[in-house]
Amino acid sequence: MFTGIVQAVGNITAIERIAGDVRLTVRCTGLPFSSYTVGESIAVNGACLTATALRADGFDTDVSTETLAVTSLGGLAVGSKVNLEPSLSLADRLGGHLVSGHVDCLGKVTALSKDARSIRLRVEIAPDFARYVARKGSVCVDGVSLTINAVSANTIDLNIIPHTAETTIIGSYSVGTLVNIEVDLLARYIERLLLKDEGGLSMEFLKANGYV
Repeated sequence: MFTGIVQAVGNITAIERIAGDVRLTVRCTGLPFSSYTVGESIAVNGACLTATALRADGFDTDVSTETLAVTSLGGLAVGSKVNLEPSLSLADRLGGHLVSGHVDCLGKVTALSKDARSIRLRVEIAPDFARYVARKGSVCVDGVSLTINAVSANTIDLNIIPHTAETTIIGSYSVGTLVNIEVDLLARYIERLLLKDEGGLSMEFLKANGYV
């Protein structure tokens, strides 16, 4: 599990294609890699990956065909910058929201504009996942926990404060940039519980018992 609070930005220094899969080499001076172990989970642009080799200044990780198919990682090149977050410790502060590192879909940046010192960002997401987003709810974009300011059809508006723009890759976005999207875990579980044909809860039950 992760929090969506990016702890460092790394650089892709090597990409090796092996029988359809991809091995990435990531370099970064902002994380204590000497204290990690092989097998450690590290979120790379919001995708939970396993460290297969560790060095003092980075790690190697394998990216499966499934992950390549549903994330933007297949579009990385040597020199690309990536958001990094190691897995959550139970003693850590939960500064963002609970994030699994399992990317749901790709989003596309459709608009960028200045809003005082912040950046107003509009992202189009896959229609199948639009029902899981709500105004003032949470969404994870390339591993960054963000609050949704507005929702329209299958687009979301986000406000990026200067600190987030400076300490993540979001500050380098442009119109057309593809981003990894993970919707809020709670939204998916609530939908499942409310499915009547699955024997779950119903709105009628919630109203009758004083929950709505």
